[in-house]
Amino acid sequence: MVKKNDRIELNIVDMSADGSGIGKTIGQENSGMTFFVKDALVGDKIIAKVIKMKKTYGYARLMEMLESSPDRTEPKCPIHRQCGGCQIQALSYEKQLEYKQNKIRNNLMRIGGFDASQIHMDPVIGMQETYRYRNKAQFPIGRDKNGKLAAGFYAARTHVIIPVEDCYLGVPHNRKIISHILEWMERYHVEPYDEKSGTGFVRHVLIRYGFRSGQLMVCIILNGKSLPRSKELVDKLTRLKEMTSISINVNEQRNNVIMGNTVKTIWGSDYIEDWIGDVKFRISPLSFYQVNPVQTEVLYGKVLEFAQLSGKEIVWDLYCGIGTISLFLAQRAKKVYGIEIIPQAVEDARKNAEINGIGNAEFFVGEAEDVLEKLCGSDDMDVPPDKEENREWRPQVVVVDPPRKGCGEKLLAAILKVCPEKIVYVSCDSATLARDLKVLCAGGYEMVRGQGVDMFCQTVHVETVCLLSRKAQ
Repeated sequence: MVKKNDRIELNIVDMSADGSGIGKTIGQENSGMTFFVKDALVGDKIIAKVIKMKKTYGYARLMEMLESSPDRTEPKCPIHRQCGGCQIQALSYEKQLEYKQNKIRNNLMRIGGFDASQIHMDPVIGMQETYRYRNKAQFPIGRDKNGKLAAGFYAARTHVIIPVEDCYLGVPHNRKIISHILEWMERYHVEPYDEKSGTGFVRHVLIRYGFRSGQLMVCIILNGKSLPRSKELVDKLTRLKEMTSISINVNEQRNNVIMGNTVKTIWGSDYIEDWIGDVKFRISPLSFYQVNPVQTEVLYGKVLEFAQLSGKEIVWDLYCGIGTISLFLAQRAKKVYGIEIIPQAVEDARKNAEINGIGNAEFFVGEAEDVLEKLCGSDDMDVPPDKEENREWRPQVVVVDPPRKGCGEKLLAAILKVCPEKIVYVSCDSATLARDLKVLCAGGYEMVRGQGVDMFCQTVHVETVCLLSRKAQ
């Protein structure tokens, strides 16, 4: 019987949703038992050490490679295994796209209950340049195991900082900025935040870069309300000619949330600018803005293609953020209404519409289901006389781009009540996408088409856009 700390031989036959290899034991008494092994790929034959046992499966650590998968490639990052952020960097890019295609389909079938014949998924759209694509980085600041000041990323499922000098997914500027900040902290004895004690000062550093504007933003997240020796830090950071905005963010809470609600600009502008297609956006430290600008344009192009706008449609964009999708759609729609719960984001969306001269987009603060219910009225498409004014709000197309947790039950119910002709669902998690599509399709819609867009090369994550159409009555 296999037990904890045993060394076992495994053939890796599949990969899980989190990128772990799924292996079958070879030659043991319980031959064929399943083990999940981080950093193992389909086609590997390995020696692994058992780290946890369940009744019918277990978890093991890769110890020795007996035979390498033909799909294995040399990772660019020397610490990709310790960091864990790029779970499948060792997998060839062609196979990464295949893995993501299968992940979407499997979730739709397993979670959504769709039959294979109901799933019309075009192949995942990949990138030519699969590194240096991120316009945003968030570095926790702390001390490494030797007590040395460090910036990097948390190891998978921990809050242990893995020091990272240069993340190959981010822009080269990040390395210089982090170096300047750590030098400043060392020189002036500015302590990093300690989660266990709640003491210390600098928690995280947020960096944003405009790929087309070339503008840089740095925001330092503090366990405090002001930054000591700020002039000296500004002097260092402004040596970078692209520097546009330097700010602090106050987060004095004892929690795992990175950003607080208060931002104060200490040098330069309150925002940076960048473009998606022909639309310019102002991006502040708290703004949600897609991290891969090259693929964002591809993704939003797919949203436009799926929506099939003729210029006569009323479109509702739920979870609109700073208006990225809304303003993209407004170029082809009669009117676009966006809803977002964060007031600052709505303010940014309105400003973005103004600077682009887009007059047919309007934005509301609130829970999407509440605003939708209030403005669109009855749950019946035959609008009663006292609700006649609601007819102008009725959407022909609803677009949703929710956070990873997907749409809430109340929002799905509200969408079904207003009964648009089409729903375009944009998702960064195909598991919650599948769950929500199951509800919408049970409520009178059918999945017409879907497409994955690889926004997160070298990782297990994939963006998906799906078109749903209202079934004929």
